[in-house]
Amino acid sequence: MAFSLAALIARYGYIAVAVGAVLEGESVLLAAGAAAHHGLLHLPTVIAIAAVASTLGDQAWFQIGRRWGTPLLVRLPPLARRAPWFQSLLDRHHTRLILTIRFLIGLRIAGPVLMGWARIDPIRFAVLNAVAALLWAVVITSIGYGLGNAWTALSACPNGRWLIGAILAVLGAILWHHRPGGRNSDC
Repeated sequence: MAFSLAALIARYGYIAVAVGAVLEGESVLLAAGAAAHHGLLHLPTVIAIAAVASTLGDQAWFQIGRRWGTPLLVRLPPLARRAPWFQSLLDRHHTRLILTIRFLIGLRIAGPVLMGWARIDPIRFAVLNAVAALLWAVVITSIGYGLGNAWTALSACPNGRWLIGAILAVLGAILWHHRPGGRNSDC
């Protein structure tokens, strides 16, 4: 049975949005935004569910970091190696980091865990996290909505499918070139 994000969204709709928003949810929100463009989901509902689920998920990860952060660092050496660097960033830029961490690929879960471990004030984290979650939900879902619109417009053009294929090929090449462990993975 093949996995299809579109099929997941079509079948589970808002539940898929909620689960995706708790985890690394950009791809789910992009697909949900496109689904909203096509009338399968309601855009404001997608945004609201994503914002609430993302806030609650990050609050849970934050509390895990507060409670079990040090034992987790011992068990996860890659995370432990980055902890001092992350602590110094938090010391200098904690407000900006709380507001932007969910936009940084690969730090969506580790970020709140490390913030909990670093003993960021829980109330401050909760307020900034809620603001960031709403902003994230609006931005990512809107991009998905716009991509759904662009897909529809390009698909209607005689050479639109070729253009879509070329865009996807270029994006794939860029991602391949900058993949973890790839030649330019430090970029």
